[in-house]
Amino acid sequence: MTETTFPKDFLWGGAIAANQVEGGWNLGGKGLSVADVATYKPHVDNKDYAAHMSVTVEAVKEAMADPTDTIYPKRRGIDFYHRYPEDLALFAEMGFKVLRLSIAWTRLFPTGEETTPNQEGIAFYRNVFQEMQRLGIKPIVTLSHYEMPLALSLKYNGWVERKVIDDFVRFATVCFEEFGEYVEYWLTFNEIDSIHRHPFTTAGIIPEQSEAGKEEQEVYQALHHQFVASSLVTKIAHEKNPNNKVGCMLTKLMTYPLTCDPLDVELTLKKNLENDFYADVQVKGAYPRMIEKDLEKRGIKIEMAPEDRQILKDHTVDFLSFSYYMSMAESGDPNAERTPGNTVLGVKNPKLPSTEWGWQIDPKGLKISLLSLYDRYQVPLMIVENGMGAVDVLEDGQVHDPYRVDYFKAHFKQMKEAIDEGVDLIGYTSWAPIDLVSAGTSQVTKRYGFIYVDADDEGNGSYDRLKKDSFDWYKEVIATNGASLAE
Repeated sequence: MTETTFPKDFLWGGAIAANQVEGGWNLGGKGLSVADVATYKPHVDNKDYAAHMSVTVEAVKEAMADPTDTIYPKRRGIDFYHRYPEDLALFAEMGFKVLRLSIAWTRLFPTGEETTPNQEGIAFYRNVFQEMQRLGIKPIVTLSHYEMPLALSLKYNGWVERKVIDDFVRFATVCFEEFGEYVEYWLTFNEIDSIHRHPFTTAGIIPEQSEAGKEEQEVYQALHHQFVASSLVTKIAHEKNPNNKVGCMLTKLMTYPLTCDPLDVELTLKKNLENDFYADVQVKGAYPRMIEKDLEKRGIKIEMAPEDRQILKDHTVDFLSFSYYMSMAESGDPNAERTPGNTVLGVKNPKLPSTEWGWQIDPKGLKISLLSLYDRYQVPLMIVENGMGAVDVLEDGQVHDPYRVDYFKAHFKQMKEAIDEGVDLIGYTSWAPIDLVSAGTSQVTKRYGFIYVDADDEGNGSYDRLKKDSFDWYKEVIATNGASLAE
């Protein structure tokens, strides 16, 4: 008989990122990160991701000269920097077992090249972790979540330069040493595959700093450096504490063939294999043969140190984490209708509904993703981002969001089905448990949370926190370990 609850030690919680919640961009000795120059884009065409994620040296220098946060919402976030005790208390009230959060590299190393860390930054995160420990919430820490030092971007074109590996290893080592008594679960790079979709945000790459015609080559070179860095910090984490569990993090982009036309099926297979590539390197420890062949055909040659392949092979991750928001279709028809998703464009699936931002809602796709990932890798899985952005309406001090409850309920049921069929799913953290500044358009009004934050896209508002209807619903799911879903 199938159990009505999730596994006994299932890790329920939520996920946030430093650059999207903290604020305090110029406090406590913090340096500028790539997120601090990201501008609010209120009228962006959601189908033009390349345009709204692009950046120039001139724009970066203009941002550096601007002492305000007016058009840079990630500089203010939702003021978690000052309000974290209140926010953590709300998460604890929901019953969180875990909270996924990131450590802003520039709070510890303002330019990334310092040899000793900033003690004010260490003190801030130590206080956060101590409060989490008091509340019984375990941290899942992402070491790199779209917040690399801006100085490394301008000086080295980010991860294109191999030297940045050493800078990151130094940062990660300090994190293990300073926070290891509080943290057991670590993630290396958030959505490492996103480097192709927004190279500046993910890896500090400014296209005009690349050699003309070599832009794609340098993206793959930077990606390789991140792969090596991930393996090296995984090695160090295990050496520092054998109980440390290190995971990689993938944007799961489940793709279906639009039709049963064999061309659609072939294109879909290749798209899914390309999505798997990033986890292949970090879980299996090697570049897939078909990926290497494809790079060779395209004239892309990655420079590798003699020891790189052995490093990748010897220091693989302990578990695979991923984000899942939507699925998409693929077609050989160049005129097929396309729709946006998580910083991607895909062929629109006529069988699925969409959010207000065009992201297609597909709970069954989450189960299919779990089945395919576990079959391929045979390591524990963790869903560390899943949720829907919506325009919530505050009426008489309340937010009624049945659409959010419906979204999560449908996805949780598919998770449970996958577990019942043999998938080793160890945890789930929603994106995001509290409204925050969105990654792409830097909006607050694209709301994800179970907790409403009284702030608009221009930074106006009290920033007070308010529980939405979905708050109590998720609290009940956690309290019953999923049994309430069967009611």
